[in-house]
This record gives sequence, structure tokens and C-alpha cells, in this order.
Amino acid sequence: MAEKKIKRIGVLTSGGDAPGMNAAVRAVVRTAIANDMECIGILRGWQGLINSDFRKMDGTSVNHILSRGGTILYTARSDDFMTPEGRDRAVATCKMLGIDAVVAIGGDGTFRGALELSRLGVPVVGIPATIDNDLGCSNYTIGFDTACNTAIECIDRLRDTMQSHERCSVVEVMGRNAGFLALYVSIAAGATAVLVPERELDFRRDVIERIQNSRLAGNTHFMIVVAEGVGSAFEIGARIKEELGMDPRVTVLGHIQRGGAPNARDRETATRMGYRAVKALAEGRADCIIGTKQGDIVEVSIEEALTMKKHLQMERYDVLEAMGNFGR
Repeated sequence: MAEKKIKRIGVLTSGGDAPGMNAAVRAVVRTAIANDMECIGILRGWQGLINSDFRKMDGTSVNHILSRGGTILYTARSDDFMTPEGRDRAVATCKMLGIDAVVAIGGDGTFRGALELSRLGVPVVGIPATIDNDLGCSNYTIGFDTACNTAIECIDRLRDTMQSHERCSVVEVMGRNAGFLALYVSIAAGATAVLVPERELDFRRDVIERIQNSRLAGNTHFMIVVAEGVGSAFEIGARIKEELGMDPRVTVLGHIQRGGAPNARDRETATRMGYRAVKALAEGRADCIIGTKQGDIVEVSIEEALTMKKHLQMERYDVLEAMGNFGR
């Protein structure tokens, strides 16, 4: 809990960037000003806090960033912050700059860093932003919807050429440990099959038979979506070629999924979360994550948040299976 009146806050973005981070930064800065607080932008995440890499923020410094992808504060991973010495330097920076509290925008790794900083006496509030949407403390994380729409647009374009040439396309999307993005995109894009980390891969059942059933239903082009955590899309493509004699085209969407202007949902959610983060500090609450639950903004303690798990809704997998046998 915050024990003194917060007069100056630092805001940072850490981990992988997500569309909507800038909207959250904008909301934090402007809400701070509205509550008679100063705001310091910490550049390059926890590493920037260690290195005293910052810029002063005011209401105009966040003009015209609501619609921008990426993060104007930049982001970086920090091995130094994983050490006691690095965290001590981060605390020293807070003391030197007169930062009373920090708002940290990012994912699981960001929040683990936030917990360590809070244990050293610096009040912290976290805002969940990751295109994986895999944080158990929040029904929704900033960036997921925009990333889904980016992937869907790419897959729709690929489908046009796959249909023209009667081919199979294997598309790899992000999701090292979680299949939320892959499954959501697959349903929305009408994929033939999807491979996710949460479901043990049976190649014949999950790929070969899906393609065969789709072909028997009269389809001549097929779309296989692979979450990166399952394995290489190129290896999946090679196995399809070996077992079915097809010549699949493989596309790895990669970091294109992170970029682009955030859509309405991500801008609105990020703004509400940023506002709530500062209001929590202004009202004496800290060491929590700002999440969503059934559309409402909620606060969850950092320690509790880091123990919470989010499980893939396998009913959605059943939905895809029911749709896939008949093509898009």
C-alpha cells in the first residue's frame, strides 16, 4: 500500500511491445496531471530505470500518440534488473528523480519485475499489455484484438492466392506458451486446422485428417494455423508434403503482428486502465495490477496476479472442428 501522498510517478513499458501501449502511457500522463502529479517517462523499461534514462512528460508530450503503434517510451529486456545490484540501482534512480511510484505497462515478466521493486519499497501499479492475452489476472490484455485483426487480414490475403492456385497454406502466428491468438484467429479466418501449445499434437488427427476431410467435402485449398510454441511451421509444411504429396506454402507472420495502429478496443481499454492505475495511486492503493473482469476494470494484488492462470477455452477448439470440415 502507498504510505505517502504520491507527487511524482514514473511510467515505463517493458517486454514485447503491444498496440495500445501508447494509449496507456497517454492516459497515465494526463490523469497524473489532472490529479496534481508530475510524470516522468522512463525509457527502455527496467533497464532505463537502472540507467536513469528518462524524459519529463506533460500533457502535450503525449499529443497524437493515441493512434500510434509501438511505444514512444521504447522497450527492452533487462538482465541487470534480475540481479539485486540492478534493482538497487533502480531504487536509487527513483530516489534521485523523486519518483514516488511507478506504473509498469507490459506482461508477466514486467510484473515480476514490478513485484521485486515493490518489495524494495517503491509502490508499483501494473497495466497488462501483451498480444498473447495469456495473463490470468485479466480477462483481456492490451494489444490482443489489434494483433488478431492484423493476423486475420494477412490470412485473408493469403487465402486469395491459395484459392487461386489450389494450395495449402501453413501460417505461423505468435504464441510461444499460449494459443489464445492462434485459436481466435483460426475461428475468425475459417482455418482448416489450428495447432496450439495447450493441446498435445497428434499430426494425423490434427492435420492430415483435417485436410483429407476438407478435400472430401469439395475444398481444394487449405489453411493451417500454427502457434509458434507448437513448433516450426516449415517442419509442419514438410510433413504435410511428405504424407499428402502436397506442396504447402509457409508464411511466418512474426513481428508484423505487433505493429500497426491499435484498434478501438485496445485504445479504449488502454485508456481506462491507465486512468485507473493513476487513480489507485492517488487514492493510496498500490502494488496491484489493473485488469478487466467481465468488462469492468478491477485491481488485483501483484502477488496474487502472478499466481493466477488463464486456460484456453477448448470449447472454441470444438467450434473450429465443427466448422472446418466444410471449408471457410
